[in-house]
Amino acid sequence: MSPSQVPREISLIFAALLLTWAPACVSAQSAGERVNVPRAEFTIPRVDRPLELEDFLKGPLPEAWTTDFRQRDPGDGNPVSQRTAAYLAHDDRSLYVVFVCHDDPAKVRARIARREDTDGDDAVVVYLDTFRDRERAYMFMTNPLGVQLDGILTEGQDEDLSFDAVWQSEGRLTADGYVVRIVIPFRSLRFPRAPTQTWGIALGRIIRRNSEEAYWPHLTKRVKGFVPQFNVVQGLPNISPGRNVQFNPYTMFARARFLDEDAADIRSAGDQRLGVDAKLVVRDALTLDATINPDFSQVETDDPQVTVNERFEVFFPEKRPFFIENSGYFQTPVNLFFSRRIVDPGAGLRLSGKAGRWALGAIAINDREPGRVPAPDPLAGSRAGVGALRVQRELGEESTIGLLGTDRELDRSFARMLSLDTRLKLGKNWAFSSQLMRSETRELNDSASVSGFGAFAELEREGRHLDYKGSYVHFDPQFSVPLGFVKRVGIRQLDQEVQHKWRPKGRAVLAYGPTASVSYVWGPDGRQLDRELAAEFLVELVGETDVKLKRAAAFELFDGVPFRPDETKVSLKTEWLKWLAFDGSYKWGGVVNHDPANGLAPFLGRAAEAELGVTLRATPRLWVGQTFIHSRLNTRAGSPVLTERLWRSKINYQFSRFLSLRAIVDYKAEFGDTSLADIEDKKRWSADVLLTYLVNPGTALQVGYTDQYENLALIAGSVERTRRPDLSTARQLFVKLNYLWRL
Repeated sequence: MSPSQVPREISLIFAALLLTWAPACVSAQSAGERVNVPRAEFTIPRVDRPLELEDFLKGPLPEAWTTDFRQRDPGDGNPVSQRTAAYLAHDDRSLYVVFVCHDDPAKVRARIARREDTDGDDAVVVYLDTFRDRERAYMFMTNPLGVQLDGILTEGQDEDLSFDAVWQSEGRLTADGYVVRIVIPFRSLRFPRAPTQTWGIALGRIIRRNSEEAYWPHLTKRVKGFVPQFNVVQGLPNISPGRNVQFNPYTMFARARFLDEDAADIRSAGDQRLGVDAKLVVRDALTLDATINPDFSQVETDDPQVTVNERFEVFFPEKRPFFIENSGYFQTPVNLFFSRRIVDPGAGLRLSGKAGRWALGAIAINDREPGRVPAPDPLAGSRAGVGALRVQRELGEESTIGLLGTDRELDRSFARMLSLDTRLKLGKNWAFSSQLMRSETRELNDSASVSGFGAFAELEREGRHLDYKGSYVHFDPQFSVPLGFVKRVGIRQLDQEVQHKWRPKGRAVLAYGPTASVSYVWGPDGRQLDRELAAEFLVELVGETDVKLKRAAAFELFDGVPFRPDETKVSLKTEWLKWLAFDGSYKWGGVVNHDPANGLAPFLGRAAEAELGVTLRATPRLWVGQTFIHSRLNTRAGSPVLTERLWRSKINYQFSRFLSLRAIVDYKAEFGDTSLADIEDKKRWSADVLLTYLVNPGTALQVGYTDQYENLALIAGSVERTRRPDLSTARQLFVKLNYLWRL
């Protein structure tokens, strides 16, 4: 079989699998059968006064709502190792959940930390599927001291931890464990308007030292899907968020001193910005957001990543407030709406939420960045218009079909995308996802537009012992996604991965097993461009400890020259100790020099990369993190070609749950042999200090200072590279205040 025939054969295989599984799935659903374990229905009692933490710290405890917590990991179905009781109640305004968790208080992992900084701590969690669509659920998690983490879980997607809601939590250590109280206002949720609600619910407890997750009800790994296994709660009569209008104004004052490389001069500037976000909840389920001069400041810098000698664009996640909220409504299997492409927005509208079996996401916003050029450039002062519309419909109980359209208009140019996608649940362990895409673009100086086609298909199996994922993607050479994140077009790619885990009954080793993967990439003419065959062996131990060994052999066609790179990688991650976390890896092998010096052909060298991360929880309030990355490429004879070093020191001191002081020091150096690689000798370090008083996700006072130094100098009216990074190129002091009004 020739390479050009392989994609066609793979498509036929996917089609055959779909035809094999779909009838059984549809038949089961049409007969009213559920592929998952049936769940009993419960009622949450109504109370005249809120549940208070003190009620569970003194005197005899009332009868628990449930104590039947069972492990998902490490022992699927075993009772929770430490007795756990949960109490639920509601009134007209809020849902109350209290966890009473027995444990040795000396072994409980809990810190006074910043909101959402609960990594490494024990925790309790509440999941609410308020639309009972078995697809999407709110997550409310706290550590034993009440530090909050919230998010949205959507089947087939990663957890969306960017979601922020206003809710209350408090926790206290006791002589025999800890007690946590969670209060979730109904106005912080979206749910159908109905006389009586029917929700899915799950409660959980995490015990880090045992690598243990336990839930009520039992959420097994023996079937695919997490949200579909929730228990059903009924009742909650005549509840509503009520009048749900929010205004979140902010103001920021900043003074900056920076290097203007074009003018070869140090300049100063001030910025006084005022803006507002507004929110209106329509019929309890749809949210309309409006923004004027939105707050798009990013007070947390991007995490260090290697960017030298990378063949394709490096992904940095979105961190700006307006875009991260409800971003899951715009997600598709292929990332076609990457909001960081909108650089400097001025005003916008967004509608998101659910109506029956329909999910909707729509956004219209402008981008001032293209107009930030001096006259007489014809684009001076112009703004790009950006829009996206996402509609998704539930099919059966755990399947969906969706449509996404995006558009970016600037002067006489445009970039448009239309996409159709689906996700089908096939039996209790399998799921199939697919997507068809068509792009149409026209550049500023062109009179004709160019269109391109893309397709994606993925078959996935999840189980307690065996996991499988196979995917196929096709992008025309003319396929263009200016508003998305697609690293490469003009390819057809096949990926397959299978993993098997043995789970012994011993206490130290929780699981072990191999993973095998293959990846093939072909060009439009059927010629093979890339290939990788990889094998990995994983051992999971208690204490959140993983040990991995990976070996990969590859083929790479770069600039028409064939290469055979390879890689060996060893990694260790552990939180065995309560006060220390470690994550380290080392990889070595043959790597192509993708950025050779001018006039030099690409060549295969010997590379090595070490990455080390250490987190020291010195006290319950002090957190210190160190990250170090060292990447180098040598010739096969051993001569240095290029090197990149990154270092980050991060310290956070928490005065209380609401007041914190954080400092970050970053250092980055790139250097190499300019006769072998297209590289400059660049060195940069920066210091970043931030004082934050955070009342809730919408109300905060922040005072920040940052200073960046580079190995540059102003010499005779030009900017020159020097040996030492001692020129301040970006210095800023800012004060920012935002306040959430809920009417």
